[in-house]
Amino acid sequence: MAKKIIIIGAGYAGILTAKKLAKGLKKHSDISITIIDKKPFHTMLTELHEVAADRVDEDSIRISLKKVFAGRKVEVKLDTVNSIDYKGKNVVGQKEIYPYDYLVIAAGSKPEFYGVKGAEEYSHTLWSYEDAIILKDHIQSEFRKASCTTDDSERKRLLTFYVVGAGFTGIEMIGELAEYVPILCEKFDIEKSDVTLVNVDGLSRPIPNLPEKLSEKVAKRLEKMSVQLLMQTMVSSIGNDYIELKIDEKIVKKPTGTVIWAAGIQSTNIVKESAGELEITRGGRIQVDSYLRSTKADNVFVAGDNMYYIPKGEEHPVPQMVENCEQSADVVAENVICAVISKGEMEVYKPAFHGVMVSIGGRYGVAYVGLPNHFFSLPSFFAMFAKHFINIIYFIQVLGWNKVFSYIKHEFFTIRNCRSFVGGHFSNRTPSFLLVTLRIWLGAVWLFEGIMKIVEGWFIAPKLSEFFGGANAWYDSILNASIPTVADTVSSATVENGTADYVGTILLNFDFLGLFKVIFVSGKAMADSTLSDYAFRLNVPLMNWFTDHLILPNGNVQIAMQVFIVLAEIAIGLALMGGLFTSLSAGFSLILQFMFVCTTGLYLSTFWMVFAGIAVLIGAGRTFGLDYYALPRIKKYWKRLPFVRKLYIYND
Repeated sequence: MAKKIIIIGAGYAGILTAKKLAKGLKKHSDISITIIDKKPFHTMLTELHEVAADRVDEDSIRISLKKVFAGRKVEVKLDTVNSIDYKGKNVVGQKEIYPYDYLVIAAGSKPEFYGVKGAEEYSHTLWSYEDAIILKDHIQSEFRKASCTTDDSERKRLLTFYVVGAGFTGIEMIGELAEYVPILCEKFDIEKSDVTLVNVDGLSRPIPNLPEKLSEKVAKRLEKMSVQLLMQTMVSSIGNDYIELKIDEKIVKKPTGTVIWAAGIQSTNIVKESAGELEITRGGRIQVDSYLRSTKADNVFVAGDNMYYIPKGEEHPVPQMVENCEQSADVVAENVICAVISKGEMEVYKPAFHGVMVSIGGRYGVAYVGLPNHFFSLPSFFAMFAKHFINIIYFIQVLGWNKVFSYIKHEFFTIRNCRSFVGGHFSNRTPSFLLVTLRIWLGAVWLFEGIMKIVEGWFIAPKLSEFFGGANAWYDSILNASIPTVADTVSSATVENGTADYVGTILLNFDFLGLFKVIFVSGKAMADSTLSDYAFRLNVPLMNWFTDHLILPNGNVQIAMQVFIVLAEIAIGLALMGGLFTSLSAGFSLILQFMFVCTTGLYLSTFWMVFAGIAVLIGAGRTFGLDYYALPRIKKYWKRLPFVRKLYIYND
């Protein structure tokens, strides 16, 4: 009998639950999986502040649900859930009714205003894609208006920003804004002293989840960025152009142009409205058992922010954070599969959280990470590295290569104003047309190398014994301080064919655990050496064995390998000169160079080809090259292939 699984919400928990269910039930054609969300995309809520402060493009925090579930047995329904009929087993949406056998509630959260007068009407929230876009436009608009006003008091009001909340969202938002202010001041010709940034909270210190010392580091960093911290201060009301604060039992009214509310969250309305049917606890969260089932309905599972669960041995419920969403999604998916196919044992939820991280702008962060009962703090650079690394791990689960490439591009390669913990060192600000001549010259050299090998008879007779033997004898003469005897006359223009009747200079001869040996020598005395006399080689025993036992003993194998090398060099040369499949060609050229380094070595005078291959590896064929025409068409058809979409092996 067919069974239906409905998932409400495509947030962190919902989207992972759906993917894991699809994978676990792919052989059960009689079981359907449907995920319902009012938007066609998944939003990276933890990155909203980056868009609001214009550090990254808005598209970087949005992931298409069609892409996520391409090739998977998950039906995506765009609808708003109005109610849930638990007795009739129906999810009631605006568009249609969805019957279910098993229900997963992962509807996420919404801002909590705690009854503060005017907070919902006059403050900006930061809890959706739309919130981030609206806030970004508003911040720029305030600076634009301030630059045009001649009223000093009005200018200061427009440039006064309050962020309410000193938790993760509030601190990351005020930190991002503080980093953004100097850029806006320069753009709109505004004095930085006219801008006021304030973070307000009733807490005694920012981010109490962190140890006190790390909270102090956060506070010092914000103060260094000209942010005023008003701790143990309550907000009594918010108006169109003011905020009222309760300081030492006194109400103080402050003029402001912007209030950003980041003071807390609660479960969405659809969860809170389930009271009476399900057991609803603090913050509108649903009480669940150890298998993450509702205590009132065995066929209703809860994941992420909507669940209220205190693990065995703990005093507090699991936190409403991304890592809880990920771990609970895994357990919920496993237990739903057990329930729906009536096979296996359900898994008890035993979360193991690995710490917390907070970024204060794009350049600075703090982290308290590790294993349970073994946590430690990280320096700023490593804290930011860990934050990005964890994001990438999540993206691999959601959209694989497609999103990982996009994330790296937005966070490092196209970062604005060097707002990254690695600065702008990876930013692709060099015009690609400047690489055209380098690309063509590199291709011409490869083409020349291939043609000369044909002239030398590489298609006719075995040459590799001489090719490798001459180079080995040359190195041995230097390393063993003995003069080699070579019957044939061999050119000294390249290491591959070069010999010498003198003993050179050893600069480096390092054996790494027997796995490989790094050799760097000169064919002459140091005082007489030029760049073309220095040679570098990686002596790899495994590759030597392969060459000596499988290639050199057989003339036909030698010729086959020679033909391959010649054709590869010619193909690489023509492709680079024409700018066709440039990345593939440059990558293959680097592989060939690595093969030469490991067999015959390379003179330093030819090492420019390695660096040139790296330089033209990405995007160099789009300028005055055939890639400009070919790649868009190929990409268009590539993305349509079912296995490509399912494995996410494409980028946008």
